[in-house]
Amino acid sequence: MEFKKLQKKIIKNALDYGRKYKVKIDEDFAFLKLYEEVGELTQDFLIYKRKCRPEKYLSEKRAKEELAKELADVLGLIVLNAYLLNIDLEEAIDNKWINKKWISQKI
Repeated sequence: MEFKKLQKKIIKNALDYGRKYKVKIDEDFAFLKLYEEVGELTQDFLIYKRKCRPEKYLSEKRAKEELAKELADVLGLIVLNAYLLNIDLEEAIDNKWINKKWISQKI
């Protein structure tokens, strides 16, 4: 699927979620939700690597599925954050990762 189409579907889903549950989908919500999801991703990574309490162990297949879900959540919230901050994420990825137009220029 083309990146722009994927972005539109993710954004629509997030805004529909907000309407359905009467949650204001704004910059604060999206950023804090991203932080929450990164925590869940970390937890599922630890479970996948079996660096957790044994009672949390899952089969390798199930642990990988849970990890994939959390990666999808993080990516979706990154897309939502970019939208709410009016950032062209495709262009940013191109500039940072592909064409490397943005080199570290921190002062």
